[in-house]
Amino acid sequence: MVPQLRAWHDRYERVGLTIVGVHTPEFFWERGYGKVESAAKELGIRYPVVQDNDSAIWKRYGVRAWPTTILIDKRGIVRYLYIGEGAYNRTKATIQTLLAKGR
Repeated sequence: MVPQLRAWHDRYERVGLTIVGVHTPEFFWERGYGKVESAAKELGIRYPVVQDNDSAIWKRYGVRAWPTTILIDKRGIVRYLYIGEGAYNRTKATIQTLLAKGR
């Protein structure tokens, strides 16, 4: 998933896509800011990553599994949700459609 997110960030950031990674830890040792910062650096992640230690974002969007991809338009409306790995072409096509419509 991370390679696709990096590629979409690199390709579409200039035309309006904002990727925000959300780290919702499963285990207590995953909660430290330094661990998240280190992992992001190691993985070459240049988009922001939010640390969701209390699972507020997870709960807000009804996430039940890792990874979950959610595309939200400029008005805050969820336009796409995919649970799991894969569907990269469908996700990319949805990103392109939303950007073309100015959403």
